Amino acid sequence: MLKKDRYKAFVEYFSKNSPDAQTELNYSNPYELLVAVILSAQCTDKRINLVTPKLFQQFPDAEALAYSTSDEVFTYIRSVSYPNNKAKHLVGMAKMLVSEFDSIVPEKIEDLIKLPGVGRKTANVISSVVYNKPAMAVDTHVFRVSNRLGLTSRATTPLAVEKQLVKHLPVETIAIAHHWLILHGRYICLARKPQCDKCAITYMCKYFEKAHQIKEIKEKSVEK
Repeated sequence: MLKKDRYKAFVEYFSKNSPDAQTELNYSNPYELLVAVILSAQCTDKRINLVTPKLFQQFPDAEALAYSTSDEVFTYIRSVSYPNNKAKHLVGMAKMLVSEFDSIVPEKIEDLIKLPGVGRKTANVISSVVYNKPAMAVDTHVFRVSNRLGLTSRATTPLAVEKQLVKHLPVETIAIAHHWLILHGRYICLARKPQCDKCAITYMCKYFEKAHQIKEIKEKSVEK
């Protein structure tokens, strides 16, 4: 399957079967999503959703968070990964949000990455989810699944994966394609043991094709 055909098949399948894919993080405004995404680094969305209700109740906006301390924030997020660093990032992010952006979560990637705790992946999430921009956030799921499907080739860094996906996906699908790849990686194309028997898109998957070929070679060698 040529790359253009693979992308076409990918978009057609998920557009039909997952037209409303969205983040599994719970939030009610851009500020809450920004906090949740910062917390979600190397942590599960399920865990973050358990932590954020009390956190948002105590710090309902950027001003409240900016006037807190990292020690205080830590008490609400102690169960997430790297809570000390994340507590410092959250307070620093809130202070800058208040002082430089009038407490409004910025739209541009170059502004978002100025905020403490916000890297390119987080910035792309905010840009695409909040502002519906054609931004592709690349986490471990997106990196793994796009490579296995054959949507990317020789892409060894998240930025390389991002550039290839943005180049080949129809612009109107880029924002939602991020969720398609994440959810497929989270529930079907698992890191250690992909559930190919439950996958409906093996027909377009390079990983499955290669594994099938290897299996056939082994079976033929045994027959001999």
